[in-house]
Amino acid sequence: MRKQSMPRPISLPSSSANLLEGERHFRLLADGIPHIVLTANPDGWIDYCNQRWATYTGLTLEETQMGAWQTVIHPDDLQGTRDRWRSALASGCEYELEFRLRRASDRAYRWHLARGAPFKDIDGNIVKWFGTCTDIEDQKQAQTTAESANRAKSDFLSSMSHELRSPLNAILGFAQLMASDSPRPTSSQQTSIDQILKAGWHLLELINEVLDLAKIEAGQASLSPEPVSVADALRECHSMVEQQALKRGVGMRFPSLDHPCYVRADRTRFKQILLNLLSNAIKYNREHGTVEVQCGETLGGRIHISVRDTGAGLEPERLAQLFQPFNRLGQEAGLEEGTGIGLVVAKRLVELMEGAIGAESAVGVGSVFWIELAVASAPEMTGESVGPAVPTFAQERALPSVHTLLYVEDNPANLKLVEQLTARRPDFRLLTAVTGALGVDLARTSLPDVIVMDIHLPDINGIEALRLLREDQRTRTIPVIALSANAMPRDIEKGIQAGFLRYLTKPIKLNEFIEAITAAVTQTHKITINR
Repeated sequence: MRKQSMPRPISLPSSSANLLEGERHFRLLADGIPHIVLTANPDGWIDYCNQRWATYTGLTLEETQMGAWQTVIHPDDLQGTRDRWRSALASGCEYELEFRLRRASDRAYRWHLARGAPFKDIDGNIVKWFGTCTDIEDQKQAQTTAESANRAKSDFLSSMSHELRSPLNAILGFAQLMASDSPRPTSSQQTSIDQILKAGWHLLELINEVLDLAKIEAGQASLSPEPVSVADALRECHSMVEQQALKRGVGMRFPSLDHPCYVRADRTRFKQILLNLLSNAIKYNREHGTVEVQCGETLGGRIHISVRDTGAGLEPERLAQLFQPFNRLGQEAGLEEGTGIGLVVAKRLVELMEGAIGAESAVGVGSVFWIELAVASAPEMTGESVGPAVPTFAQERALPSVHTLLYVEDNPANLKLVEQLTARRPDFRLLTAVTGALGVDLARTSLPDVIVMDIHLPDINGIEALRLLREDQRTRTIPVIALSANAMPRDIEKGIQAGFLRYLTKPIKLNEFIEAITAAVTQTHKITINR
């Protein structure tokens, strides 16, 4: 066999030759990858583009160096691309931007993500700029599709909420009128009315919880995490379930927290979770049972809140089915009404707030439901004095004997309901309009003391009608209350931002409705005094 010769020693090239050899290898590598690669001198002048750039754009290196690269970037993205590149050159920092690049094969614009970074020597001087462009058109399309789907889901939920609440408004509204009629209903009639109200409010609860769950599952639940006082939240929830506990004869024990305790949570959603656990502990407890709430800090820096009841308890197989939608764990035939959704919503909300929820149970002993949320520092005080507002009016006078209420609504049943309600109030005179434009015209001529406005109207919507009222010197100070079946949080927030004094949702709660228009009339009277 021929003896294998030993490799000949290689002499190391000079620094300049080494750099050239490295750049040659780099360009060979750049031509072999499915991304656009460019390099530039320290001053930003392009000195290299790989084969992918040439094939994609149809531009040679010479054309690119002469500025032709600007002709293949979408006109709407060109200025932003220039500005970002100049900013990177001035700062000497990495950059990242998105723009649309025209493909030579079909002259179609496709979204690209560009990233660039400077290469510096040991003294910190920029030697060269390296940049890549990656086609992200498919990801952009998927993102757009997802956003469209979310908008469609949101619109569907809002529409479904409106369509379900509208007939319920008539059912519950007229039932409440019948219950408070004069002369009082007979015992038999009252029993029937009570059943209508009970079923109607239960149906409303089901609608609310189904829509809430659907919104959370669609990723549309907006949360505002902040430090929330556990003691304050428990105190508020206690007052809200106290009557429910008294009716069942259930005793309640809450912890006395010796020091301030805060969790990082959305305040409204945190109370919603606590109310669900407390309400269930009362509802599924035994007569004259007890509910005990405990609170403490774990070693992992979380606040552990538990709600213990003395109910029948759950078998292990039932316990394993907790947090499943519409699963009432065998309580479907029981006397207590429920939706089987509340715990599912609570679980989703706790998880969105990066917490945990769980339960333990023993048959014949009771159950313990618990949540854990991250500890938060107490919110910083602004130092401003928060006291009662000083009224701007100097004196009080007796309210006028009759107040004019304008109700803008196109649904005949809703109009009839408010008509019958105000007929019981001799201090109110009712005017009605079935379109937004008619409502605005009637407000300008009659100058009512208060306006109640539906949002869904056959011509202009209630928000547009409110804008027209505010632009008119004659009507700009008249308080306007929204009364709508659009009850999604975004609808309410949009209405408040538009300038409605209150945003009431259908079905109408008669006491709440009367309180709102009475307060509005009082406000109108005070404004009149100050003029």
